[in-house]
Amino acid sequence: MSIDMRRSVMRPVVMRPGVMRAGVRGAVASLVLLTVCVPVVAQEIPKYAPPPPMPAAGTKLPHVVLMSMGGTIASRATSRLNITAYGGPGVPRVDPEDWYKDEPELAGIAEITLEDQRAPQDRKSGTETQEDFARVSKRLNELAADPSVDGVVVTHGTNTMAEVAWYMNLTVKTDKPIVFVGSQRPWSGLSGDGPRNLYDAVRVAASKGARGKGVLHCMNQFINTARDVDKTSAYRVNTFQGVDVGVLGFADPDQVKFYREPLRRHTDGSEFAGKVFDTLPAVEVAYAYREAPGYLIDAMVANGVKGIVIEGTGAGSAISGDGKQTDAIKRAQEKGVVVVMTARTQGGRVQDNPRRRESKIVPGDNLLPEKARILLQLALTKTTDLAEITRIFNEY
Repeated sequence: MSIDMRRSVMRPVVMRPGVMRAGVRGAVASLVLLTVCVPVVAQEIPKYAPPPPMPAAGTKLPHVVLMSMGGTIASRATSRLNITAYGGPGVPRVDPEDWYKDEPELAGIAEITLEDQRAPQDRKSGTETQEDFARVSKRLNELAADPSVDGVVVTHGTNTMAEVAWYMNLTVKTDKPIVFVGSQRPWSGLSGDGPRNLYDAVRVAASKGARGKGVLHCMNQFINTARDVDKTSAYRVNTFQGVDVGVLGFADPDQVKFYREPLRRHTDGSEFAGKVFDTLPAVEVAYAYREAPGYLIDAMVANGVKGIVIEGTGAGSAISGDGKQTDAIKRAQEKGVVVVMTARTQGGRVQDNPRRRESKIVPGDNLLPEKARILLQLALTKTTDLAEITRIFNEY
């Protein structure tokens, strides 16, 4: 609205009953005449939106592989308003070809190659296994070694995406961008976040600034490292955050912008990268809470675990006293089980101090317990020496 229009609205002409000035009378007559004489023409709305701007002929675009590991972003529901109970028998999944067809804008960012790495549909359990992680890690290593590939985008379900991305961050040897992405709402949902997230993830993977930063995560325009990102809300679209250290950068509408560099070892700097781990040593997680019993840890040991991650209270403490969780930890250590301490606070470091060294418990730094579990599994493929495992947790 212009300034003049605002003034006319804010300062209306006030008339006494039965009085109309000549100027106003003429204006009203003209308005009536226009209303009667001017034909009403319906505004023509184009049936389809104009195509997105394409790069000039001969422009060399980055080559990005778009890989599906499934997830909400690859799901449909029976109605657009169904954004929580989607998928299931009779509801078709979203294939990588569907993403590309529904988002022609992707062709303006990169040359896209599609891959489907979802778990087999005929598997009795839909849960991914180490077999799936080993298969995808091997494939990502192959793509990383392909000189024609500039980056990779991997879609995944949000429930376990952060830990899967972390696994790839440790086992894929490359300086090329690998970007994990998903959505909180199905592809078919009203106001779904999947299309924009996917578009931004491809932009990040095609960005030269993303090279050398390890495996990344991009959702809701936030770019986080695979190490630091965590899902913090069940349904909100702003769920993924780097709780302790914040975002690495942003996929803003005008450009992909980075503000810091990850300092921990990853990808081409990882001692586990480029290797295929068909199986990993058994490691479990035990939660610390008031009166936590010791028999849960005893049961883990009886079932052959090689390591246990404690999700401790406060700054990283197991429970002593009536629950006797600390006594069970000692029994486990006597049988050669390596114990790592993390904190259930979702933020802050578990520090290395004399008491912890005396207890022979490895501090898990600020890693979430599920990520500490993966790092301990990989560490145990090399050593059971506590000093060496502590070194690994300090560096990754």
